[in-house]
Amino acid sequence: MTPLKIGACLKASEISDHRDWLFDADRDIELQDFGSHAALCSEFDDRIAAARAALDGHRGRLGIHGPFEGLDMDNKDPELRPLITARFLKAVEAADRIGARQIVLHSPYNRWYQWNRLAKPDYDAGKLARIHDIMTPVVRAAEDKGIILVIENILDVDPAHRRAMVDSFGSDAIALSIDTGHAHLARRMSGAPPVDYFVRDAGDQLAHVHLQDLDGHADRHWAPGEGEIHWPEVFRALSDCNSAPHLVLELRRKSDIPAGFAYLQGLGLAE
Repeated sequence: MTPLKIGACLKASEISDHRDWLFDADRDIELQDFGSHAALCSEFDDRIAAARAALDGHRGRLGIHGPFEGLDMDNKDPELRPLITARFLKAVEAADRIGARQIVLHSPYNRWYQWNRLAKPDYDAGKLARIHDIMTPVVRAAEDKGIILVIENILDVDPAHRRAMVDSFGSDAIALSIDTGHAHLARRMSGAPPVDYFVRDAGDQLAHVHLQDLDGHADRHWAPGEGEIHWPEVFRALSDCNSAPHLVLELRRKSDIPAGFAYLQGLGLAE
C-alpha cells in the first residue's frame, strides 16, 4: 500500500505554525475561517485578506469549511430556506476569492431519518425536495466557479442515503466528504458500519476526508492513534479510491498535528 499525502485543517492565523510541513510538500489545506455569521458578513473582506496573506506561496490543494450552525440543509420553514441558501452562496464567493476549490457542508441525514424514513408516505421525497430547494442554487453557483461542494457525514447512520442525495443533483459540483470520527461515533451510537465501509460506499464520489480519532463517546477530534479507529483498514479503503480525495487532519488541538502525522507515517500509511 502506497503512503498517502495528508494535510490539515487550520485557521489562517494558525498556518504559520505548520507552514514548512504544509508548503514544502504542497499539502492539502482546509481553511476553517468561514463558518460563522460574522465571517461571512461583517468580517468577510478582512477574512479574505487574512486568508490570502497566510496562503501566499502555497501550491497544494485548498478548500474551506462552510457555515453550518443553525443552517439545516433540510429546513422545513419556507421563509428560512432562502436565508440558508444565501449563506451557502456567500461561502462559494469566499472560496472563489481565495482560490479554494472545495467547500465542506454538513449532511442533513441522521438517526431520526434512519428510523422514520418509511413511517410516513413520501417522507423521503419531501426531505429531498426541501434539500433541493435550498441547495440547487448553491450547486449551480459552484458549477459556475469550478468548485466542489463536499457533504460531510455528521450523524449519518447509513452512508448510502447521503450518497443518493448527492447523486440526485446530477452534478460534478457536489460530492462526498467523510469525517472518520463522526463515522466511528455513529457506529457506537447508532449501529452504523465501520469507517472503512463509509469510504468504500463513497467510492469514487469521495472528494474529501477529515482524519480524526476518538473514543466512541464524544466527537473528540484527537490525533490518530489516541482513539479506537483502525487506521490501516481505513487507509486500505482510501488507497482503493480513484478520486484522490483531499485528506486533512481535523484536530481540536492543532499542536497535535505533528504527532498525528507521525503516527500514521509510522504505520506506513501517510507521507
